[in-house]
Amino acid sequence: MTLSAPTTPAQVLGMPGDRHDEILTPAALEFVAHLVRAFQESWLRVQRERTRVAQHLAAGSRYDFSLTGARIRADLSWRVASPAPGLTDRRVEITGPPDRRTAVNALTSGAQVWMADFEDATSPTWDNIIGGQLTLLDAAERRLDFATQESSRHQPATIMVRPRGWHLLEEHLYVDGRPAPAALVDFGLYFFHCAQRQIDNGYGPYFYLPKLENSDEARLWNDVFILAQDLLGLPRGTIRATVLVETVTAAVAMEEILYELREHSAGLNAGRWDYLFSLIKTFGHRTDFLLPDRDQVTMTAPFMRAYTELLVRTCHKRGAHAVGSMAAQLPAENAEAQRTVLAAVRLDKEREAEDGFDGSWVTHPGLVPVCRQAFDGVLGTRPHQIERTRDDVDVSAADLLSVRRVSAPPTPEGVRTNVSVSVRYFAAWLQGHGFVTFDGLMEDASTAEIARVQIWQWLRHRAIDRGTVAELLDDELASLGAEYPWAPVEDIRALFERTALARDLPAFFTTDAYTRHLVHRPEGQP
Repeated sequence: MTLSAPTTPAQVLGMPGDRHDEILTPAALEFVAHLVRAFQESWLRVQRERTRVAQHLAAGSRYDFSLTGARIRADLSWRVASPAPGLTDRRVEITGPPDRRTAVNALTSGAQVWMADFEDATSPTWDNIIGGQLTLLDAAERRLDFATQESSRHQPATIMVRPRGWHLLEEHLYVDGRPAPAALVDFGLYFFHCAQRQIDNGYGPYFYLPKLENSDEARLWNDVFILAQDLLGLPRGTIRATVLVETVTAAVAMEEILYELREHSAGLNAGRWDYLFSLIKTFGHRTDFLLPDRDQVTMTAPFMRAYTELLVRTCHKRGAHAVGSMAAQLPAENAEAQRTVLAAVRLDKEREAEDGFDGSWVTHPGLVPVCRQAFDGVLGTRPHQIERTRDDVDVSAADLLSVRRVSAPPTPEGVRTNVSVSVRYFAAWLQGHGFVTFDGLMEDASTAEIARVQIWQWLRHRAIDRGTVAELLDDELASLGAEYPWAPVEDIRALFERTALARDLPAFFTTDAYTRHLVHRPEGQP
């Protein structure tokens, strides 16, 4: 690597761990520091703009497609880059944290893509973050043990990495006396160590970009990609990235987002739970956006269908892949329950394939075959259906907000489920685990977020009363404490009260909880 000017490496404040020195090399730290310094001011502008837009929408500003983006949407001459090696056929993608066991299971699952998730499925302890980088390095070096896997006959899945979002910091790594943006840490360490290795393996450095809110944030990522490729001497366009459309402000900027990333774009993904989470954060103060129990808000709800159909149309108009939402179900223990699980997943994936999606997500290897069968039934031997442009779709901004038709009061079961999911996920997350199993589903940070903001919204509009929530919280904490005596019950209670019961809704539970509970440094460090 040749940098344009000498720099001082980033300062590591995290606790040292096994093999950390393989990732935190002087050259890698210098590379990350260079990225942070180059984009620190742009990152700060992102934070300010997010606050400004949120305040304007809360004050009643119009939600609509951007006037400044009209020229981009009207210009039919541009398309995104053609699919990169390993990303042509994406009919089944599996997601999970970048630990070794998950990596082996995902890579040999028969899925076309594995998304190694540093965000929603990872509790960002320092050891988890660097351990995940080591897993990815070992995967790129072919050092993971596939030999004992019965499913090793499958072509290993293509690796895509989801770094943490722009809103998060990495407080174990400082540049110029300030914690580095976590997104640049996750991206920079993986790219430095694995980009060339993945190219040598016949693939490339591929990413999923979470929680973008507008096209300016996509442009920032594109600028990061250009600099990173230049620093390592790689051709521009080597990187490919799929954007998760999981905020309501990104939904009206899909085309502009693709445009900003066009030489690096690998399409868009529909992120169900984070999208609903964003809807409540943005419009939850309004009574006409009161949502029912989350399991009643299906992908066939009018406003969700508008969102997914617009995503498919936008992607295919520009030659990009459209990737569907997560199937979070877990295989059941008995045959009858298993048939019910597979039938539900099959129905959901068949709907996505028939609507024009080119692939979809699952969270468990046991769901790979049913997802594949659903897409095989529509795609046949074709790798995708990008040629199906869905010109019949005409979605307005108002359609994306047509929530009233699914509004309903919460049920007692829905309230209890949301309290339980929040409490149990917080307990796992504080102990360094990024996902939990609950009632046959794999729950991660996105479902914890929708669960706690629904409680906040229902309380705000007096759809439930505070006393009921307090009783349920006591019950869940008592049950948790009896089941797991090690659980930090009072920390969990305080976290729930700060993020679900406060007058003003915190944007994310992870930001405050990370600083309070997951930042651990050697003795003597600030």
